[in-house]
Amino acid sequence: MSPNRVIGVDLGGTKILAGVIEDGRVLQTVEHPTPTTSQDALFDGLAAAVRDLSLDGVGAVGFGIPSRFDYRTGHALGAVNIPLREVDFIAEMNRRLDLPIGVENDASCAAYAEHAHGAGRGTSYFGTLTLGTGVGGGIIFAGKLLHAWTELGHMVIVADGVPCQGACAGRGHLEAYCSGTAASRIAQEVIGAHATAHDLIEQHHPALETIGHHLGVGIGSLVNIFGLERMAIGGGFGVAAFEQLLPAARRAVLREVLGDGGRDLQIERALLGEGAGMIGAGLIALEAL
Repeated sequence: MSPNRVIGVDLGGTKILAGVIEDGRVLQTVEHPTPTTSQDALFDGLAAAVRDLSLDGVGAVGFGIPSRFDYRTGHALGAVNIPLREVDFIAEMNRRLDLPIGVENDASCAAYAEHAHGAGRGTSYFGTLTLGTGVGGGIIFAGKLLHAWTELGHMVIVADGVPCQGACAGRGHLEAYCSGTAASRIAQEVIGAHATAHDLIEQHHPALETIGHHLGVGIGSLVNIFGLERMAIGGGFGVAAFEQLLPAARRAVLREVLGDGGRDLQIERALLGEGAGMIGAGLIALEAL
């Protein structure tokens, strides 16, 4: 067994991406559709994806899941798009796989990977925001991944503002203003009924300045709380719109952050793409050894 060879599994609403990882290098990957008929089917599908990989020398399996995870109980507390609610995730996977199991929120896994191998290298206080269908994120604090709910997309940036998305009953959350879904909604309002976030980017539309402003307000709060030195923006919409969001985001950060923290903050595009969650799940697996 290699002391650093693990499997990382990124669980998404439509696909499971799993890979054998050693010292940050991805040696093999498989992709399966996400079973959504039942919770048991979901766990069986995760185990099947792992068994499709070479287990030779593998020491542990880490899972990045689109759910809050309670470290006190080991329970996944609930996901929006898959049948995962109030369940002892580690116990379920231990029943199916004869390997140590680690688990973490998928966006935190992506942050972990970016810190180790991507845009966060060399930092001790680092954060990510992934702007995709929703908004996720993760925090590296004093060089270590912050193990918490870390639902950064559900940070309130406008009191009693726009209703949030999906199963969330909140208002004024970052996700409701800066996700790709929110950008497509805005595009339909300012361009036309069939417009999408892509049209905003293609047209260099002024609406992106407003989205960037809201993004910067959220980043500013995170800097004030965690003392971040660098923030990476990822996700399909975040990466595609990065250059157009950045100027307004920087202005908002300079206004909101205390002292010189806003001026000193580095804001960069995330580097690892779709593989970040899987690679980060591999780092979670190492913690389970």
